[in-house]
Amino acid sequence: MLVGVLSDIHGNKPALDAVLDDMPAVDALVCAGDVVGYNPWPGYCVDTIRERDVPTVMGNHDRAVVTDTSFGFNSMAGAGVRYARETLTDAQFAWLESLPAERTSYGIDVVHGHPDDPDRYTYPDMFSESLLDGDALVMGHTHVQHHERYDSGVVLNPGSVGQPRDGDPDAAYALLDTDEWTVEERRVGYDIERVVERVRESDLPEEIGTRLRKGR
Repeated sequence: MLVGVLSDIHGNKPALDAVLDDMPAVDALVCAGDVVGYNPWPGYCVDTIRERDVPTVMGNHDRAVVTDTSFGFNSMAGAGVRYARETLTDAQFAWLESLPAERTSYGIDVVHGHPDDPDRYTYPDMFSESLLDGDALVMGHTHVQHHERYDSGVVLNPGSVGQPRDGDPDAAYALLDTDEWTVEERRVGYDIERVVERVRESDLPEEIGTRLRKGR
């Protein structure tokens, strides 16, 4: 089975569209959370994932939107939370609210930050075989693309679709083969300037868009 793995879409329509257009035929998709936040297309991204019935977990930005709590977020993150709360429809909000903190789909354990704490950042140098409870673990949250194969399985962060932070501005995703438990990390370019323009039009902090140019 070939599974497309997404995470940290963060309301970025051009990036999500580019990833889905670039992705080869897969048997299924999973998403490690943060469908909304930061960028100005939260409703579109929710609908795209919801209508495809993608198994998805709740990221910290998703949770901040549904609980109206962004304590500790910087001004950009807080603005993205408020924008999503103001623009999501009732149906979109309800779907976001229904997301679990963790789930297992297609034999893949999916969390947002860490198996023990959905808000804990787990960077590549923190990957270890001890994180595994099954054959594969998918995490997001860091926006850094990486995977490790161990004797007992695979630990994978597909990177961020909508706001990469690993120095590469291209949208990130991964392909996970559940027969061989192998991973292909993939990147695809998209129209960042369209996001910059829409951010300005939406009265969101300008840096939400401009930071995308450097993948930081």
